[in-house]
Amino acid sequence: MINRELSNEIKGVMPYYSVFVITGPRQSGKTTLCKSHFSDYAYYNLEDPHTREQIEIEPRPFLEKYGKNGIILDEVQRYPELFSTIQVIVDERPDYKFVLSGSSNFSLMHKITQSLAGRAALFSLLPFSISELTGFDLSDTDDLLFGGGFPAVRAKQTPAYLFCKNYYNTYIERDVRQLINVKNISKFQTFIRLCAGRIGSEFNASSLSNEIGVSALTILYVSNQLHSFNVDPITQ
Repeated sequence: MINRELSNEIKGVMPYYSVFVITGPRQSGKTTLCKSHFSDYAYYNLEDPHTREQIEIEPRPFLEKYGKNGIILDEVQRYPELFSTIQVIVDERPDYKFVLSGSSNFSLMHKITQSLAGRAALFSLLPFSISELTGFDLSDTDDLLFGGGFPAVRAKQTPAYLFCKNYYNTYIERDVRQLINVKNISKFQTFIRLCAGRIGSEFNASSLSNEIGVSALTILYVSNQLHSFNVDPITQ
C-alpha cells in the first residue's frame, strides 16, 4: 500500500463533514484509498446491478442502516438519485458518515454540488505524484513520461504499453465517447491521436479543426467534455 497525500487532507476535515466525495479518473486508486482510509466502513459497489436493485427497493432504510457506522458507495455516478436521500439523512443525523466515490464528470459533480452543497467535502484523486513514488526508480525519464503514475503501472508493474492500450479502449473509446455522444468514431480517434502528438504544445482548436474536418466549436466542446472527465486531451 503506497500512502497517498490525499489521506492527510481527508483526516483534517473528517470531524467537520458527514459526506466525503472522492472523484478522479478510473484506475487512479480511489477504491483502494477508500477501503484503506475508511477500513471499518461497509463497502458497496454500485457498478453491481444486484447491489443497485437491493438499494432501490428501500434506499433510505438501507442508507440509515449502514450510514450509522459509515458506508462507502463506490461508482456512485451509477445511482445519482441517492444524493437527495443522503442530504435528508445527514441533515437529520449529522453523525452518520457517507463516502461517495466515482469517476469524475460534470454531470456527477453538478448533482453532488446541487444536493450536498455545504454538507460534503470534495476531493480529487489523481494517479501517483512524484513525491508519492519515492520508493521507485525514477531515473529513467522516458519510462516516467510513458508510464505515468497510474497504480497498475507502478505498484502492479503492468507493462505501460499494455495498460495504456486497454485504458484507452475501455475508458476513452467506450465510456467517455458514449457519454459525450460522439457520432463519428473515426474523427474522434483522429482527434485523440492529434492531441497526443501535441503534448507540451499550445492548444489550437482551429488547427485541429482543419486537420479533422470539423468546426473549431466542435473541437472546443469535445475538449471541454473530456476535461470534465479528467481526460485532458492536451496532456494525455
